[in-house]
Amino acid sequence: MAPSDSTVIFRVRGSLEFSCWLESSNVSQSQTSVSTTFSDLRSKVRDESFVFNLCSSAVFIWPNKDCQASVGSVTASTPCGDLQKHVEVEERDGGGRKKRKDRKTVSTVINLTSMTEVTVSDEENLSAPHLSQKKKQHSLAMTLPLDCVISTGADESVGIVCERLIGALCCQLSDMEKVVLQHMKGTAIPVPQPFHFMLPEPNGLVSVVYPANVSDSQLESCRKDLHKKYELPEDRPYFRRANVFQFPDQLFKDGYLRNPHEHLNHPNFEGANLYLVQGVYSYHHYMQDRMDDNGWGCAYRSLQTICSWFHQQGYVERAVPTHKEIQQALVDVGDKPAAFVGSRQWIGSIEVQAVLDQLLKVTSKIMFVSQGSELATKGRELANHFETEGTPVMIGGGVLAHTILGVAWSESSGQIRYLILDPHYTGGEDLQTITEKGWCGWKGPDFWDQQAYYNLCLPQRPKTI
Repeated sequence: MAPSDSTVIFRVRGSLEFSCWLESSNVSQSQTSVSTTFSDLRSKVRDESFVFNLCSSAVFIWPNKDCQASVGSVTASTPCGDLQKHVEVEERDGGGRKKRKDRKTVSTVINLTSMTEVTVSDEENLSAPHLSQKKKQHSLAMTLPLDCVISTGADESVGIVCERLIGALCCQLSDMEKVVLQHMKGTAIPVPQPFHFMLPEPNGLVSVVYPANVSDSQLESCRKDLHKKYELPEDRPYFRRANVFQFPDQLFKDGYLRNPHEHLNHPNFEGANLYLVQGVYSYHHYMQDRMDDNGWGCAYRSLQTICSWFHQQGYVERAVPTHKEIQQALVDVGDKPAAFVGSRQWIGSIEVQAVLDQLLKVTSKIMFVSQGSELATKGRELANHFETEGTPVMIGGGVLAHTILGVAWSESSGQIRYLILDPHYTGGEDLQTITEKGWCGWKGPDFWDQQAYYNLCLPQRPKTI
C-alpha cells in the first residue's frame, strides 16, 4: 500500500542480541547453529514479554498478550489511527522555529520501539560481529538492527496492526537469516541491515535486508531477483541503497529541500494532462554552500539539481559536484582553458551536457529553440521526456537558466504550463516562501523571453538496475 492522506505507516525499530557458537572446521554445523539462533529470536518476538513502546508517549503495548496496554483507553479494538493522540508532537523545527503546517497533508507515521536490552539509534551505532575463540569453536555475538514497516488504514484495529507487525518482524528475521547464511565465510558473518523501498503500485512499501559492507555493485544479482519478484522493469534502479524510502517524519541531514513541487496545486484547464519529474531531487539555488554565485551561477545550480536526481535515484554514487568541480570537468574535456577554474563565468546547456557525460557518464539530448515563443509548441516533446525519462530538464536562454520539472499539456488544444524550479532564489530553505513566491511554481508561455534563443538539456536515464 502506497502512502496516501488516509494511510498510517507503522514503523517499529529496535534490536536483538544474536549470539551463537560457530565451528571453523564444520560449515554445516555452523549454519545449523545460525539457523537455530534465528529461530530462537523469532520465538522471542512472539513471546508474551515482547513489548512495543509508542515513541514520544507513555504508551506500552504487549502485542502477544491480547494487546494489553499501559493506557486503559488503548485496547485491541482501538482504531490504530487513534494512537497518534497519545504522541507528544514537537512543534518546533531543529532551528527552534515554529513549524508551518503544510497545505498538502502527508501520511501519518507512528513510530514504535521494540523493547530489548540494547537500543540501536542508527546504523552507525551497530556493533560489528564479535568473535571469541575456544579450541575449534568461535563464539559470535552481534546486535541485529530491527526496522519493520507496514501501511494500513487509520481505522484498522490495534490488534490487527500488532499481529501484522509481529509477523513482519519474524519475516525480517527470516530474511536476515538467509542473508547471513548466504554471505557468511567460515566464521566471518556480515551484519544484516534492513532497508525500505517505495515501489510503484500495486507493490507499495516493501522491506529488503542487505549485508553490511557489501556494495551495491556486488548485489546486482540480488536486485535482479527482486525486480522479477515484484515484476519491475529492468531498466532503472528501485533497490539500490540510494533508493531508500524517506519517511514523511524524517528530515534530510544535508539541509536541502526535496521535491518542493509536491506542495503545489496543479494547473486545471480543459484537457490538461500532467507530465512530471519522476523520483527525488534536491533544490539547488544561488548562495547555498557558502558560495556567492549570485548573478552568474544559475546554470551551475540547475546542473546540481540534475546531478542530485541521478544520485538520489541510485544511478551514481558520487556527490553533487561543486562549482569548481564542474569547471574542472569542462577543462578536462577540453571545452574550457585552465584559467576557467575558479572563475565566475557562466555556462549553458551545452556545457551542462558535457559535465553530465564527464562526471556521471550520463548522455543528454539537446533541444534547440530559435525563440522563446516557440516553446509553447514543444508540449509533446517535453511530455514525452517526462513520461519516458522523468529527469529534470535544464533550459538556458539569454543570461538566465532554469530547471523544468514537468509540464501540464493539452494535446487537443496545445495549451501548456511549465513547472519551473528557479535557481535564482537567494533566501533560506523556507518551503512556504519558495512555493508561495513562485520560486517553484507553474508558469505560462509568457514566462519565457519571446525573442531569446533557448537550448534545453534533456538528460537520459542509463539503462541499469
